[in-house]
Amino acid sequence: MCDTLASPASSTARGAALFAKNSDRERNEAQVLEVRPAREGAAGRPLRVTYISIPDVEHAHACLLSRPFWMWGAEMGANEHGVVIGNEALHAKTPAQRRRALIGMDLVRLGLERGATAAEARDVIIELLERHGQGGDCGHLGRFYYNNGFIIADPAEAFVLETAGREWVWRRVASHRALSNAYSIGADYDAVSPGLRRAERYDVGAALIDEARDAVSFGRGRCARGQALLDRAAPHLTPAGMMAILRDHGEAQDWTPANTRARTLCMHASSGPRRSQSVASMVSELRPGRAVHWLTGTSAPCTSLFKPFVFGAAPPLFGAPPTDRADPDSRWWRHERLHRAMLADFTPALAAIAAERDALEASFQARMDRAFDAGDLDAAIASCWVEADAAEARWRTNLPQPARSEAIPAYRRSWARLNHVAGWVD
Repeated sequence: MCDTLASPASSTARGAALFAKNSDRERNEAQVLEVRPAREGAAGRPLRVTYISIPDVEHAHACLLSRPFWMWGAEMGANEHGVVIGNEALHAKTPAQRRRALIGMDLVRLGLERGATAAEARDVIIELLERHGQGGDCGHLGRFYYNNGFIIADPAEAFVLETAGREWVWRRVASHRALSNAYSIGADYDAVSPGLRRAERYDVGAALIDEARDAVSFGRGRCARGQALLDRAAPHLTPAGMMAILRDHGEAQDWTPANTRARTLCMHASSGPRRSQSVASMVSELRPGRAVHWLTGTSAPCTSLFKPFVFGAAPPLFGAPPTDRADPDSRWWRHERLHRAMLADFTPALAAIAAERDALEASFQARMDRAFDAGDLDAAIASCWVEADAAEARWRTNLPQPARSEAIPAYRRSWARLNHVAGWVD
């Protein structure tokens, strides 16, 4: 379960296109941040992706990836040309293919490697989908099969692409747009595959969507919430505004991670079927020749800090790649010391860090703006990551003692079980 947002420059305060995504996966399913350099080679040589091999291309663009540790593909990412892509699980009336093929995360990475514009990346994904299909288990501990939707953006334009098997439909983003785990393109599509084409225009999303699965994922509800928050902020959207939307827990006054009645944009895992949570987040500000990608590299954006990355500057030290085993050398798992400690009494714990979190991110933004003017990006980026790590370590040490406990038994047991699976010791 995920949420992705996009806005053209016309809806933003700083005159740059914006993109944002929360990647929601299982609670121990850590995500690796990595930069893959451009590569050259003979076209047609075998390229092994998550489950299958496909022909490679002569040139692949450099990419920044946020990917589940066990996959070749990525949940979200960017390339050196300012293209960004995020995917969403979609559930159609016809069950998703279980036979192994390309998975949605492979298509994200392949679109970034092969598309120098958003339109090129969209067409790459469509061509690969038609040729190789999509299918295979996308779950970590639990089995999970689904089709995929994508938001694909660059500084000039953005597209929503939704798929079912080898079929597809896409629409250009005219204004700010949210996408969640539900088909959303109606009769207003710009293009549709031959297998979905009819004599007259029709609501493609309504024809495809599995209503029962949507009731579980609350995909249309989260999409409506994301869209409403975008509508409220436009035309003054900023990177900080996108981060705030990714941190949204809805309007329920008694909301806590243990007391969530419907999935929220900032998703927190619980007992029963709600095993997903936001395990990594990304916000991109896109101008021609100047793209800044803000990354958490950690779970729960509400408890995390967004740090900058810029192609061409010295990359920050992402740290040891995480797996699903607790590892103090991994930034993702170090952050879990903070995140999982906060779950004991979440509301006051979040209140204790939120003001400093927002102030630090504002200072990072100002620092990056100055660094572009001064031509000193390397030092600015490095200092932001160092300060973010120090702040999170301090927050963990200074957390208020829980006045009460999120003691719903099933909730507590679900976390205890997954902590044990990860070898968690705190």
